[in-house]
Amino acid sequence: MYRFLLTPRWWGINVFAVLAIPFCIFMGSWQLSRFDARIASHHQQENRTADAKAAAPRPLQSLLPVDQVTSGRQASARGRFDATHQLLVPDRTLQGKNGDQQGFYVLTLLRTDGGKALPVVRGWLPGDANATADTAKVPAPPTGEVTVVGALQASENEGTAGVRAGGGLPKGQLGMISAASLVNIVPYGVYDAWITLTDPPAPLRAVPPAAVEGTGLDMKAFQNLGYTGEWFVFAGFVLFMWFRLVRREAEAAKDAALGILPEGPEAVGPVGAAAEESETGEGATGTEVRAGR
Repeated sequence: MYRFLLTPRWWGINVFAVLAIPFCIFMGSWQLSRFDARIASHHQQENRTADAKAAAPRPLQSLLPVDQVTSGRQASARGRFDATHQLLVPDRTLQGKNGDQQGFYVLTLLRTDGGKALPVVRGWLPGDANATADTAKVPAPPTGEVTVVGALQASENEGTAGVRAGGGLPKGQLGMISAASLVNIVPYGVYDAWITLTDPPAPLRAVPPAAVEGTGLDMKAFQNLGYTGEWFVFAGFVLFMWFRLVRREAEAAKDAALGILPEGPEAVGPVGAAAEESETGEGATGTEVRAGR
């Protein structure tokens, strides 16, 4: 009854099922391993962040370039603030007691003893960076030589939350904190990193360090989990359809062996035509009978 599985048409179906099911299972397992890796990376980053808060600040130069290990570490730098190039970073959200609040960062460049400038986010203020009443609350940076301490951060990119990479901002505002976006604003070199002050002056609020890209439980992590389910569903669907086709073919072969023929257009063919002729008495014999009449 299952000899049809050895026909050329069924060879193609069988080969497809044999290849498709393991492939779907492999892809689903790979996506699941990616999700597990992001979970593990997230926990590692949380541990690093906790260790970084407890660790003593280290000189900026010893922590560069910023990577997954040094991001979030407490860094110290010495120099003078450039008050003439203080910038506001608009549309930045900070979590408060009553939920997320919209505001802006206050960024001032620190001219270090090494010659380059370090972007320093001195803090966050609620409000609109375009409103004079809100920007008037920004405290002036300290004068003279100072030592700043804060969490080291990698330069932002277009995928960073809150970034405005399209430009069109008023003078004195910055859409993305990076050396590339500052190169045309200031007449000196800038470090490819920035820090957020641990203890900002009032009324500024401290900006918590962001998780390293690729280590947080973001949408990409849950996309991996969703793809995992999709690939396993595909594998189950292929197996289900193969069994359904086999069952349908086996039932058709069994009915044919018992002389039970399908009704409708699918009955047309040598066997179906013969059945119709025997029932109606038409065909060559039927024609001869009518001629005799």
